[in-house]
Amino acid sequence: MSEELARGPQERAPAPRAGPREVCGLVLFGICTLIMDVFKTGYYSSFFECQSAIKILHPLIQAVFVILQTYFLWVSAKDCIHVHLDLTRCGLMFTLATNLAIWMAAVVDESVHQAQSYSGSHSNTSHTRLAPDQRAGSPVGSDPCPCNTTICQIFQQGYFYLYPFNIEYSLFASTMLYVMWKNVGRLLASTHGHGHTPARVSLFRETFFAGPVLGLMLLVVGLAVFIIYEVQVSGDGSRTQQALVIYYSFNIVCLGLMTLVSLSGSVIYRFDRRAMDHHKNPTRTLDVALLMGAALGQYAISYYSIVAVVVGTPRDLLGGLNLTHALLMIAQHTFQNMFVIESLHRGPPGDEPRDVPPKEPCQGLTFANLDALHTLPACPPTPRLVSASPAGPREAVAVILAPRAHWRRRCLKDISLFLLLCNVILWIMPAFGARPHFSNTVEVNFYGYSLWAAIVNICLPFGIFYRMHAVSSLLEVYVLA
Repeated sequence: MSEELARGPQERAPAPRAGPREVCGLVLFGICTLIMDVFKTGYYSSFFECQSAIKILHPLIQAVFVILQTYFLWVSAKDCIHVHLDLTRCGLMFTLATNLAIWMAAVVDESVHQAQSYSGSHSNTSHTRLAPDQRAGSPVGSDPCPCNTTICQIFQQGYFYLYPFNIEYSLFASTMLYVMWKNVGRLLASTHGHGHTPARVSLFRETFFAGPVLGLMLLVVGLAVFIIYEVQVSGDGSRTQQALVIYYSFNIVCLGLMTLVSLSGSVIYRFDRRAMDHHKNPTRTLDVALLMGAALGQYAISYYSIVAVVVGTPRDLLGGLNLTHALLMIAQHTFQNMFVIESLHRGPPGDEPRDVPPKEPCQGLTFANLDALHTLPACPPTPRLVSASPAGPREAVAVILAPRAHWRRRCLKDISLFLLLCNVILWIMPAFGARPHFSNTVEVNFYGYSLWAAIVNICLPFGIFYRMHAVSSLLEVYVLA
């Protein structure tokens, strides 16, 4: 029996499927992973005479795997397979486990690299990153494979900074493979809630422009803060502390505004006339599970930071900023999840309860086609009629002015766009190498570098993944508002 895919209308009901935003995110991270493999291959090829051949072959094999898997997910992410179910589930679970293994290997490799960087910075009073194969604490001159050329150092720095994209690619691919595994053999005959076709997205339409403008301002300021942080954090002690103060101050302001805005959005929903959608919706269930699960990573980092600041010493300005940042991080994730989850459980814009139509006939029409008047669903509050249709005297066109968009809908659109832009800048900073967790020595001195590096490198990728998924969810919230 030949393998075929069920693509009928029932099988395309709202199963938890990866949409275009998830596929585009996977492609973006896949391209960055391929660039990392190129840099890694170039780095190891710079001194291939003293390296094992497997270190050169590994990034090449990984590049082939990334290309094939990305193409497979691009083509098949929305398919529901209904034959050879056990074999299909086994293959998807094996591929998912492979991605998790790649993710764990990348986390360990990055942890070792950062440990060597930390050791080198403390022994040489600089933040120069050492080669990944150089053992921590060993002198530079004793390295059997020195990276002395400029090209070698460019390759080394390049693939180190691209590690977060490799980690995020593995998490994205694992999520999409899990979605495909859930879709194997799925049959849904009806649609509820978000199974409708979304309207065309038009940014900044029907908004007060306050949210987009403020979000763009924070995005630009955040990019400037990130550049200042990266430049000053590798300097002496005073410049590093100044960079950390600027970094924490910006994040505190941004997280505080996001918390207040998310709370305001939840309050606005108290006055929303749309009914809650309690129907079973696998897509929404998966989105909520990913938001809640990915937020646990940042919760863990913030919890351990709070313990280190409260119990440890000294208690200075930097410790106070760190404590405030950790508390606001927990509050922001909590209130943003509440706002997004409540938004996803609301019906589409046309689900407002309709008032009972009045019994009396429509009044105030200057001209009406009596044959077509009975087709009007209800008498509008302020109808206005234009001239009759030129096709004939028995036809008339009744143009009813649509009421202005409700202020609640405008506020919700502003809130969703503001949160979306803030999540973008909060994704850019850690994804491109901002690590105040290691520049700030409070946690390092309290837990020890090895333990703290393991906590951060395991939990932080989930925090970065949370920001990406929150952007996708907030875009859907904007469309549905």
